[in-house]
Amino acid sequence: MTARGLFMGNRGGRLHGPDRQLGAARWRGRAWICCRIDFRDRKREVMGAGYTEIFFLDEATALAAGHRPCFECRRADARAFAAAWARARDPARPPKAPEMDRILHAERRAAFETCRLRDLPDGSIFATGGRFRLKLDHEILAWTFDGYRKVETETDPDGAVAAVTPPTVRAVLSAGYRPRLHPSARIRS
Repeated sequence: MTARGLFMGNRGGRLHGPDRQLGAARWRGRAWICCRIDFRDRKREVMGAGYTEIFFLDEATALAAGHRPCFECRRADARAFAAAWARARDPARPPKAPEMDRILHAERRAAFETCRLRDLPDGSIFATGGRFRLKLDHEILAWTFDGYRKVETETDPDGAVAAVTPPTVRAVLSAGYRPRLHPSARIRS
């Protein structure tokens, strides 16, 4: 199965040259956002004159990379994310985008945290055995560029894994935010 990613985003600007080849920079700013692919019939040339587009299988993938929902094209999701962030960190007020960006930027530059699988909330991406996995509804799904696959071997819930999803995003997931997942995450055969 060949999957089409559900989201796109950017890392604050242009990361490619006129030849459409990526340069050395991997970001231009702290605002790493996750956007809808289709929005208000806007048409863009990929790797054109503006920012460098990044495509994601789904929102769990984007969140694991340290991106947050866009407040322009995904306003309802961004507000839900900010509300869950507030429940997880400071119930007095939802954070503003620059505050989230500052915290996420520091976290995505840190090494993956080792934790027990059972301590990860649903929607988290983790690495084990050199492969990426999604924890979902007490199941473990293998992440691929084409979608999710069922994992045939049992994973020890008390086993150590590398949490790819940043700590604050995991707290947001624990506080009730539900990322939009690729349809293959629901195929469990």
